[in-house]
Amino acid sequence: MTRKKALFLIGSPNQTTQMHQIAQLLEDEFEPCFSQLYYDGWMRGFYRFLLWTGGLNPTIVTGKIKAKADKYLADHGLPNDFEGRQFGNTYDLVVCCSDVIVPWPLVRTTKTVFVQEGMTDPLNRWARLVRRLNWMPILAIGTALNGLANCCDIYCVASEGYQQHFAYVGVSADKLIVTGIPNFDDVAKLRDNDFPHRGYVLVATSDLRETYTPDNRRRFIARCTRIAAGRPLIFKLHPNEKTARAVAEIKQYAPPGTLIYTEGNTDHMIANCAELITQYSTVVYVGLALGKPVHSYFDVEDLKRKQPWQNGGTSARRIAAICRGFARFAGSGAEFLRQHRAEDFAAEGAEGAESGAWPVSRSVSQR
Repeated sequence: MTRKKALFLIGSPNQTTQMHQIAQLLEDEFEPCFSQLYYDGWMRGFYRFLLWTGGLNPTIVTGKIKAKADKYLADHGLPNDFEGRQFGNTYDLVVCCSDVIVPWPLVRTTKTVFVQEGMTDPLNRWARLVRRLNWMPILAIGTALNGLANCCDIYCVASEGYQQHFAYVGVSADKLIVTGIPNFDDVAKLRDNDFPHRGYVLVATSDLRETYTPDNRRRFIARCTRIAAGRPLIFKLHPNEKTARAVAEIKQYAPPGTLIYTEGNTDHMIANCAELITQYSTVVYVGLALGKPVHSYFDVEDLKRKQPWQNGGTSARRIAAICRGFARFAGSGAEFLRQHRAEDFAAEGAEGAESGAWPVSRSVSQR
């Protein structure tokens, strides 16, 4: 049987690995290809202008972040159909890790499933203005307005808290379903690791300056030092930061003996730390799920409400099932989700009848 074709849009290391996990679960029915995020159609000229002027240099679509994604595809032997122009494919399904940058002609004619990457950037004054005026979400320079375009058929999100967030930003409520997200749905397993240090305060920095956001790094390092209160400090730098500058600042302002990592498994470092300090980083959810004291520029209570599901690492399977079912479905994404929830409810009802338990729906409203 000829397999359908699916295009998975990738970006950061987290987005890329999540998409690969989902694609692997669909290989029996779909021939997967991958591409870095891109614009097409009437937006292509504007996008090329932003690239030419360097306006997108700090983002995931250029530079070392894009190079990492390309290397990941090459290392795993995955077909790189960059901008959908390498193989001449006609796709049956597009799986998006963002709707800020999307190939508009393709998503308007092809079934699309959005998968939340992780934490979204804060809705600062500029992002709120862009949202209010319904301008192009790319102008917010970041992920704050993921969802504003409302262009995908189905949106798979991390939690009920994020379901509410995406509805507020602009996604139609009937397109949203809580599935959990790969890479953040089974953090308990991270306790078993070989990172050599324990009992330290870990600082996971963000690429604020690289995305045109003010960041007084000297003041931030001083705050981290106060929180550590004499305990060992370890800094793990964001992969998009200007490494030389960040390292020099830490060496100048942090206590002697502070360790700095530019590479390595951040999740393992969190699992072994005594306390976690972040700025705007999805890894704060790893710390929360592991019961660590955490610090963030976000409101921690709001983060707790948005905490991704811990479902034993089944999010990729849930999302793959939605992709497979929707690709076969004749109606809209909202119609598919209504049927999907009804089937889930009926299945749980049958299981409950056997055990004597009352069925509990898997619909997003009751999760």
